[in-house]
Amino acid sequence: MEGCIFCRIIKGEISSQKVYEDDRVLAFRDINPQAPVHIVIVPKEHLATLNDVEDYSLYGDVFKAIKKIALDNGLSEKGYRVVANCKEDAGQTVFHVHFHLLGGRVFKWPPG
Repeated sequence: MEGCIFCRIIKGEISSQKVYEDDRVLAFRDINPQAPVHIVIVPKEHLATLNDVEDYSLYGDVFKAIKKIALDNGLSEKGYRVVANCKEDAGQTVFHVHFHLLGGRVFKWPPG
């Protein structure tokens, strides 16, 4: 979608620190990390919110990528957090489905 920052990253119009890519998913380091490891995982298809996903196999592709990225970044043994926000009240600021993989520190619940 025109103007979507994640679509522009996917197209290579905006540079990113890619850590994973396949035919359906792209992952890159967050420019404002909230943990020592903070990676954003996006489907290459533009879908504004989680409510717009109809091909549920997409979730399998995303979580397959997350598992590999976590392993590659040494997060699998100690653990990691995966976050997805849906719409404004949940904190979604970029309207392209995306997941945050966070790790490398201890997290508490509820988040602060």
